[in-house]
Amino acid sequence: MISALILVPLFAGIAALILRNNLWRRALLLITAIFHTGMTLSAWVVKPAPSLEGWLAFDAIGLLFLSITSLLFFFCTLYAINYLKNEPPVNHEDFEERVFFSNAPEARFTGCLLLFLATMTLVPLSQHFGILWVSIEATTLASAPLIFFHRHHRSLEATWKYLLVCSVGIAVALLGNFSLAVAASMEKGNHISMVIGEMIKDAPHLHIPWLKAAFICFLVGYGTKMGLAPMHTWLPDAHSESPSVVSALLSGALLNCAFVGILRAYQICSAAGIAQFSQSLLIGFGLFSMLVATVFIIGQTDYKRLLAYSSIEHMGILSLGVGIGGSARFGAILHAINHSFTKGMLFLLAGNILSFYKTKDCGRVKGISRILPQSGALWIAGLFAITGSPPFGSFISEFLILKGAIESGHFIAASAYLLFLALIFIGMATVMMPMVQGVTSEEIKNLKPGKETFLSIMPPVALGIIMVVLGIYIPSFLSHAVEQASNMLGGF
Repeated sequence: MISALILVPLFAGIAALILRNNLWRRALLLITAIFHTGMTLSAWVVKPAPSLEGWLAFDAIGLLFLSITSLLFFFCTLYAINYLKNEPPVNHEDFEERVFFSNAPEARFTGCLLLFLATMTLVPLSQHFGILWVSIEATTLASAPLIFFHRHHRSLEATWKYLLVCSVGIAVALLGNFSLAVAASMEKGNHISMVIGEMIKDAPHLHIPWLKAAFICFLVGYGTKMGLAPMHTWLPDAHSESPSVVSALLSGALLNCAFVGILRAYQICSAAGIAQFSQSLLIGFGLFSMLVATVFIIGQTDYKRLLAYSSIEHMGILSLGVGIGGSARFGAILHAINHSFTKGMLFLLAGNILSFYKTKDCGRVKGISRILPQSGALWIAGLFAITGSPPFGSFISEFLILKGAIESGHFIAASAYLLFLALIFIGMATVMMPMVQGVTSEEIKNLKPGKETFLSIMPPVALGIIMVVLGIYIPSFLSHAVEQASNMLGGF
């Protein structure tokens, strides 16, 4: 089953690059997404056997993050089918994107989307640090053509920045693998195992200075891909210049892959007895990321970049929660779920808005509630969800992180956390509310209501419903899974 989860989207992606008919490609994309989601959800009932002598296996962390990726990909697939079907060649003078559609670009888009799913599947299932490193690098290569899909000079710049910055980060993470191997070899000689489970067992005997060096490299390297400041420089451009369905996957799924890499490294440090060292670094990077996000969110004029900086904020929240430990660590794992689905919802809605208004300038987008009423209502709901307001699930997870910070005596971190959350809410509301309610120009007043198709509205509605449900009631199976994932990290 593990092999099928990886190989089916892999071969489907190759087939999509070969097929000549766009309808067949879209059908293949949908079938693969349904298969992948069904297989992933079945793993909650019957745990699949490990593969490749235990190098690939399900554990609590892997199952949880793979489920997030699979569900989000399914809803994004439904949206993508409508996107590919209805996106015409555009030659608007006002339009900031140049989109050139032909069979070849759609083949690349669909093929790379499926290859992206295959690589993102490999990440949480990897139980070997070498495979984990390869799979995270593979997500970069598979997703880069998706960022360049619009063939605009800004898309090209964003793609190169993404490739260069993330490649530097992944090179630093490779140094982390080398340092980890040295830490193990100084105790066991040439008999080195990079399998996560075996390294956890041997962790008390690892060479601590080299292990600390390894964690720093992992945090900086995978933190680059995760979007932690100050290594975040690729993220705003890549998220804002990608097609909205790709932005949803980058923010809701790709960033989690890098987060998994950091969690795996933290597992070793916790088992080796240096959790406090790792936690201090995670708290520092988390708060700094929230600070940077706050500075750039306030006064932001591009709503897709606004959502991108919001992703940096939430990656900081995840890092902060794991660093604090205790109930905050549980809150951080839960928050990964909440952020992924909420940000997926918002980026898909941003696609609806961009498709109609032909601009990402917040000042030129007004009156969404009249012109795109369903998207407008969901846009406001997404604003409250992403800023941690009740009754959405993000309120619960952010509250648990605050509770954990106070219980553990991190009063300065808790105060800074609350301050950043308040400022970010003000900054995002100041931008997003006028987009829905404001009407300022005759040009916008004369616009007729747009057509909102079922496939453009249903995916964000479904994601929004999930967020409301998680804000009211967390199912026992999910709570147990989050608790198991949290306990795997050890430490306090």
